[in-house]
Amino acid sequence: MMEAMSVDVPAESGSRSRTLEGLDPQQSAAVLAPRGPVCVLAGAGTGKTRTITRRIAHLVAAGHVAPGQVLAVTFTARAAGEMRGRLRSLGIGETGAAVQARTFHAAALRQLRYFWPQVVGDTPWQLLDRKFQAVGNAANRVGLATDRDTVRDLASEIEWAKASLVGPEDYPSAAARFHRDSPDDPEKVAQVYAAYEQLKTRGEDGMLLDFDDLLLHTAAALENSPAVAEEFRDRYRCFVVDEYQDVTPLQQRVLDAWLGERDDLTVVGDANQTIYSFTGATPKFLLDFSRTYPDATVVRLERDYRSTPEVVSLANRVIGAARGRIAGTRLQLVGQRASGPEPSFAEYDDEPTEAAAVARAIERLIAGGVPAAEIAVLYRINAQSEAFEEALTQREIPYQVRGGEGFFQRTEVRQAISALQQAARRDDLPDAVGTELVTLVRAVLAPLGLSDTEPAGAQARERWASLRALVELTVELADRDTTLGVAELLRELSARAEARHPPVVQGVTLASLHAAKGLEWDAVFLVGAVDGTLPIAHVLGDASSGPDEAGIEEERRLLYVGVTRAREHLQLSWALARNPGGRRGRRRSRFLAGLVPEDSPASLVAAPKKASRSRPRCRVCGKALIGSTATMLGRCESCPSNVDDALLVDLKEWRRETSRELKVPAYVVFSDNTLLAIAEQCPRDDAALVAIPGIGPKKLATYGEAVLDITRRRAD
Repeated sequence: MMEAMSVDVPAESGSRSRTLEGLDPQQSAAVLAPRGPVCVLAGAGTGKTRTITRRIAHLVAAGHVAPGQVLAVTFTARAAGEMRGRLRSLGIGETGAAVQARTFHAAALRQLRYFWPQVVGDTPWQLLDRKFQAVGNAANRVGLATDRDTVRDLASEIEWAKASLVGPEDYPSAAARFHRDSPDDPEKVAQVYAAYEQLKTRGEDGMLLDFDDLLLHTAAALENSPAVAEEFRDRYRCFVVDEYQDVTPLQQRVLDAWLGERDDLTVVGDANQTIYSFTGATPKFLLDFSRTYPDATVVRLERDYRSTPEVVSLANRVIGAARGRIAGTRLQLVGQRASGPEPSFAEYDDEPTEAAAVARAIERLIAGGVPAAEIAVLYRINAQSEAFEEALTQREIPYQVRGGEGFFQRTEVRQAISALQQAARRDDLPDAVGTELVTLVRAVLAPLGLSDTEPAGAQARERWASLRALVELTVELADRDTTLGVAELLRELSARAEARHPPVVQGVTLASLHAAKGLEWDAVFLVGAVDGTLPIAHVLGDASSGPDEAGIEEERRLLYVGVTRAREHLQLSWALARNPGGRRGRRRSRFLAGLVPEDSPASLVAAPKKASRSRPRCRVCGKALIGSTATMLGRCESCPSNVDDALLVDLKEWRRETSRELKVPAYVVFSDNTLLAIAEQCPRDDAALVAIPGIGPKKLATYGEAVLDITRRRAD
């Protein structure tokens, strides 16, 4: 049953100073705002939890509301527990009914259990806390695949639809409108969704409700039953919502049902940290708060107590380039800590080199007194962890993988190794080495989900990325040892798996950027910052679909979240190739444009032994060149280009014809940047041509005469 309301309210005498103790003027303004609608725009590290718990304490101490009349909701059980703990430390709820601090789903579950008999009657219901089997059965009815990843992707899509208040019949149009990466044809997904909803109503023990149903039925009970609404609204008078930028339309519907015609609501959020739109979360309710409540008090918290001014400055510049409506409400953080080291940037030739350098830097930090538990390596996708797990293992640095499993513990990797072991036992297996070994591994992993192109669906992409990482590891090992066969490969993989440290509390944290949300460390290494990874490839689109601009902006916010996790030390790095000796064709993330200082040694970190060599200078302004693209062009990327457009057209036409004759991709002949450099510098002889980075003796011998014929004709 719902507890009886307590009216045991602490006296305000002496409590005002306690609730305001240690707060800055903006935090105090939020705490002291009058009852009614209040919107607290709280940037990263600005003390939002302290502020909202102090506000609750103030409202209680001032006699505006009893503790038991307050319902505070957030998005994780950890955050709700932290809120309850802070309120207890302020003496709120020590006697009588306490403030209810819960997740949306926990609050709805508690309310639905109480109100169900009044609304539905004797019909029993059970909570379906794991929907995998039900979704699998629905997929089977429709004729879709029922493998683990497909079912998980279908379940996630159904969750998004319900969170977005989209029914089965409306799913296809909604999927198109929201640019959903549907795991299958949207019409088929809609059929699975409909079949899933039907299956839940046929349980032998009555109705089955999933977590989204808890919210739907709670809202419906309050909307359709005046008696239920009256009892609930008499019980709860004041509402607080944390992380309001992550509210879904379904959660907002529940909140509206809780409120009724009242407006005693405090919301806290930061639109710059909206990174869960794939689940249905939307910042529109935060952005529209003042429109919904014209008399609302709006307070901006911009004093960052977490990070040094140097980290804060970089975070501001990252989000300062944002576009769209969210960008119009961006907060300008002001660092409050003492000054610290400037964030650093590092470019590496390949991922193993990047991982090894990061491990060395972590080792130096630990030796300098930074606890391992206060260091994190953050990446965009979980498959990126493998290289860093290996590098940390080699240096005997303990680590833990947060929000996921270690690379060799992942289901798809274990399945892949098992398939390779079975293949190795076959009598007809050829003695494959080198490229033949890589081809064999690809063939063995193909039935497990490895394909030439990235699949649709988040779970399928995650599996595909792990399998691709395993193939790329094979490429690296085969390049290192040309006699490597299947048996030797399996021994190496087994040794690596056994050497990996188990998760330990005091270890370095390896985590995806999404898993890092809400956490912070003294030192953060943000790795793999290349286009195609950050931003992720599928939001960049292709020639037919074009880029998903909203998706790209969410990726920018993800980078912002990563940067703001660092208190003092921050390094952003990227690798130009996956494997040693591989084609260095990657570009550093577009989000880093204008952020890397011109005097940054980013392009030299991969090869410190060459740091003493004179660095190439821009032929336009004379400054030292930073980055592979600038070095290739012979000028800063920001300096004006003197390209001969007609020559560039001729060179591209020649490359197209040459690649067709040789039956190789165009970039194998020359990259776009190489052609641009040639068209800008117009070399007339062999010496001038090979002076352009990327044109060595082999390419000079193969293509030099033809290229020089073109440049000489243009010059004449």
